[in-house]
Amino acid sequence: MEGFACVDTDSRSFDEASREAVLKLLKYMGGSNDKGVGMGMTAPVSMIAFPKADGSLSGKLKAGLRLPTKFHVEPPKPIDEGIRIEDQPGMTVYSTQFGGYAKEADYRFHANRLMTVLGNGAPYQKNQYLCNVYDPPMKPYGRRNEVWLLQEEP
Repeated sequence: MEGFACVDTDSRSFDEASREAVLKLLKYMGGSNDKGVGMGMTAPVSMIAFPKADGSLSGKLKAGLRLPTKFHVEPPKPIDEGIRIEDQPGMTVYSTQFGGYAKEADYRFHANRLMTVLGNGAPYQKNQYLCNVYDPPMKPYGRRNEVWLLQEEP
């Protein structure tokens, strides 16, 4: 189990929700906590996306950011009450990677492409997937994003 700072958001669109969630997590990691300590940055920021019947992504999402190891035992308490610290178990995923500044359309495209490649034989969760960002916004080139489909438990 590893410690994660997590936040749930519910906005009009996935892109708005992801911006809001990432900003909250970055503030917490940057020192907006009871100890006023900056914890540095880890990667990726993972957002659990929930596809609607038409394939678009809901504005409701859960975002998480792994805490640096030295903060796992006693993580600083978030000042923002919407942020909580959770232990997350390991997981097995099917993954694909792509570049650029990712938006909802990019995540949908790459998730659908991965689903097509996997076909019906792969046991993955159909009601959600993870959208991952590895780079800070100020990095213009060589950006890394991933989509993860969670493997169904046997």
